[in-house]
Amino acid sequence: MNKNILIILAIITIISGCSDNVILEVDSQLMKAIRKASVTGQTDHFIIASSEDYASIPNQDPSNPITKEKIELGKMLFFETGLAQQAMHESCLETYSCSSCHIPSAGFLPGRKQGIADGAFGYGVNGSDRSMIDEYMENELDAQGIRPLSTLNVAYVTNTLWSGTFGANDRNVGTESQWTDLASVNKTGYVGLEAQNIEGFHLHRLDINEHILDDYGYRAMFDKAFSDVPVAERYSQESASFAISAYTRTVLTNKTPFQEYLKGNPAALTMSQKEGALLFFGKARCYNCHNSPSFSSMNFYALGTADLYENNGLNTSEDDPRNLGRGFFTGEAKDNYRFKVPQLYNLKDYSHFFHGSSKSTLYDVIQFKIKAQTENSKVDQELLSAKFRPVDLSDEEIFSLIDFLKNALYDENVERYVPDAVLSGNCFPNNDHQSRSDLGCN
Repeated sequence: MNKNILIILAIITIISGCSDNVILEVDSQLMKAIRKASVTGQTDHFIIASSEDYASIPNQDPSNPITKEKIELGKMLFFETGLAQQAMHESCLETYSCSSCHIPSAGFLPGRKQGIADGAFGYGVNGSDRSMIDEYMENELDAQGIRPLSTLNVAYVTNTLWSGTFGANDRNVGTESQWTDLASVNKTGYVGLEAQNIEGFHLHRLDINEHILDDYGYRAMFDKAFSDVPVAERYSQESASFAISAYTRTVLTNKTPFQEYLKGNPAALTMSQKEGALLFFGKARCYNCHNSPSFSSMNFYALGTADLYENNGLNTSEDDPRNLGRGFFTGEAKDNYRFKVPQLYNLKDYSHFFHGSSKSTLYDVIQFKIKAQTENSKVDQELLSAKFRPVDLSDEEIFSLIDFLKNALYDENVERYVPDAVLSGNCFPNNDHQSRSDLGCN
């Protein structure tokens, strides 16, 4: 063999060996950082449960164990526009569903700054063009004055909403004096998800009636899912809420590159994503707040982000009590402007971020986080969480961190959680004339 070729091969071998050593060193550093960030000291703390292994899915209400039959019913009901039986005006009957504000392809969120169920029409792309119907007054809209949280990975949430209002469990133990109005449902003793979904039927003007059960054929599915419930109580909003809760607990982003990495495949992440993960679990200090398997937590922090009314939100104002975050529920001044830590999977599909939809790109989110300066005139700098401090990141580090958040934490097939059709035959997630056209249902 030519001497020059031998030299070239030797150089390539050395370079390849060095490269392998660098990768191994980064992997070693990353696994060490993950273990250090884990509350158990083990990397498997961050592995998200299998959707099929019901016993491994956390935070189930003892009154509502997950079953296949409940999941199948809940999956239908979540997308069923036929449930919209209590619309404010007849024009919106059977035109919206839970999924109107929790669109799978938009990260199980509205594909616009604010979700609107009753009182809106149109879909566009991922719900981007949903607009208020002229027939409705603004205060008649089912449009909450705060951006909804994603229903992805809600199995890792104990008390729901940005304020943690719902649920008699966990962070709400000892708050019984505040269980009034919307929170009255906590007196049932149910945990967050079940409590919220029960109240959600009233709040979002949904119903289960004879038309749903018999004309659309849901009675048989209720019989299978709740055969242990007396017939007189079986076909109820509470049972429907239990089914939806069982279903949403199984909507888990357990098929992402980072999940594969945690399960033993070091090639699942690119070098850029590994460097981003090192920042997440190290210098950028993201893990200090985002520390559950879904990178959420049941803690509440003041960051000083803008409210939805400042972003032309509907049916909200400067005086909207939801702007107080946890303080809206507890009534304690120390909790004002503190909001629950959200999960971080499938951010790639999000159209807006934070409770007031004040940011529309991950780059803007990171820039806000590393500067750690309030943007809300009602939230002085000294009120911000002690954990929210400036971080000095280079442009290259910001790129790597975004790569990790955007791509390594992305489950590209959440459509596996969507039914092919609902029993009514209606279009979903919306069923108004414009949405049907936008979605190709006509």
